[in-house]
Amino acid sequence: MIEIDYDHIPFQTVLLPSESKVVRLDIKKRGENIAYIEGAGDVVPESLKQIGYQVALLKPQDITPENLSHFDAVVIGIRAYNTVEALNYKQDILFDFVKNGGNMIVQYNTRHQIKVDQIAPYAITLSRDRVTDEFAEVTFLQPNHELLNTPNKITRKDFEGWTQERGLYFPSEWSNAFTPLFSMNDKGETPKTGSLLIAKHGKGYYIYTGLSFFREFPAGVSGAYRLFANMLSIGKNQISNSDEIKK
Repeated sequence: MIEIDYDHIPFQTVLLPSESKVVRLDIKKRGENIAYIEGAGDVVPESLKQIGYQVALLKPQDITPENLSHFDAVVIGIRAYNTVEALNYKQDILFDFVKNGGNMIVQYNTRHQIKVDQIAPYAITLSRDRVTDEFAEVTFLQPNHELLNTPNKITRKDFEGWTQERGLYFPSEWSNAFTPLFSMNDKGETPKTGSLLIAKHGKGYYIYTGLSFFREFPAGVSGAYRLFANMLSIGKNQISNSDEIKK
């Protein structure tokens, strides 16, 4: 219900149709407990809960080795490194979490007003590269990579139905420790290969992605959920029966 209330017209209320979108998902996942560190705000934590993850929101002061030891993965919210200055003092703890076998997923940041000295355990340079066409063709650079095959087989079909864009602020340069998985571009532009970068670090994995999961999750894009589940699951060896989700 929308209220229209101005002095120069009579008070009015408008009732709009109430709608919910229901999506059937077929997702396999590994790991259960996710720590989420909020940035500029998104609905990714709520979306991960909807597919069965246990998600805890961590404040910077709660980022300690002991606290992180309870989690399978840590996810950094959009633009967290632009908005949360205290993270500059927690990066070594997060990188050690990866070394010890955890997974760390960092969503997009801008290079302007970055508040941390090092966003990754290896060199990475952010840029303004983006792909605004949500229908842009996606090329798989490493089709046999574990992240694209386990526990969910990722195909071009998983990039159907994306909304508003493919992604934004992709890195333009990175260390050889990183493996780029996709190439995509807007019409008339050069291919962009920095949308999702993954690096082994110790026993775990560090992933940087500019793909717009924060837009796709609310839109119910099943492929985005499947890909994110693979990002959280990489390196985890067992799938329990309770980890197979069909909704």
